[in-house]
Amino acid sequence: MSTGKIMLVGLGPGSVEHMSGRARAAIAEADTIIGYVTYIRLVADLVEGKEVVKKSMTEELDRAIEALDRAKQGKKVALISSGDAGVYGMAGPTFEVLFQAGWTPPTGQPGDIEVEIVPGASALNTCAALVGAPLTHDFCAISLSDLLTPWPVIARRLNAAAAADFVVALYNPKSGRRARQIVEAQRLFLAHRRPDTPVAIVKSAYRPKQRIEFTTLDKMTECDIGMLSTVLIGNSNTFIRDGLMVTPRGYANKYDVEAGTTHNGEKAGRSLSTGLDGWLESLRASGESADELARRHALPVDYILAALADEAVDEDDTAAEGEVLA
Repeated sequence: MSTGKIMLVGLGPGSVEHMSGRARAAIAEADTIIGYVTYIRLVADLVEGKEVVKKSMTEELDRAIEALDRAKQGKKVALISSGDAGVYGMAGPTFEVLFQAGWTPPTGQPGDIEVEIVPGASALNTCAALVGAPLTHDFCAISLSDLLTPWPVIARRLNAAAAADFVVALYNPKSGRRARQIVEAQRLFLAHRRPDTPVAIVKSAYRPKQRIEFTTLDKMTECDIGMLSTVLIGNSNTFIRDGLMVTPRGYANKYDVEAGTTHNGEKAGRSLSTGLDGWLESLRASGESADELARRHALPVDYILAALADEAVDEDDTAAEGEVLA
């Protein structure tokens, strides 16, 4: 038996010029192309003369099974996803199907099936590039689709991300049958964020019907949001200026941004005075109980107790020790 291969190809946003060279090469070398009909349409000029298997939106497992069947026949299969195959894409369900079928990574024996993941830019990357620099600090992605994930699980993730001040990219925010989920997400975020928190809504990024809309958290549900949209919700420091959404990295906490010099009490290349060591010092000097500190910082009491119990480590000593060890 000849060796088959499944290539899990991330197309990026969909425009050919934003596909990676490896993604184009993988499609070129494939015998069979499998994917959602809309994604097949995005690469129509690249798949001429090949076997093309089109599937509907809810047939992800069927796509993976089709890919496995053809790979067993020794074919090279390109199983395509928009964005990145490993971010809400076909990589996960494909491995589930493979492992269920008893697949193991190839060892060079006849009949082995090789699997290659070809990365692509996910929606949060492409949408962020279109609106500015909203993801310069900590962020997370949450899908609002409850077709496979229970809503309480999604709600807990939304609430935790909102409370922790993450910039958040909402995938699958709304469809014809799922109109309320985005409203509930807004409700959870408004419990932790200001109503004027910046929001960017990007529809069909880098595609012919691309649309970008800037709004605020309290007004975002009034905007045109659908399955082809990604909703970017800023954190407490995110701002919109001159049509650009920016989340500061935090340089102004340490440096005079114009002069490039550090503020009093700060050192270049060292944690902030309010970083871990400085924070621990302030806890010890506060005179407050662990319960009071936990409430003030919204952290578990056990964590506060454990942190206070550890001996303080001087950063300069740590750096010197690292140099000696190196």
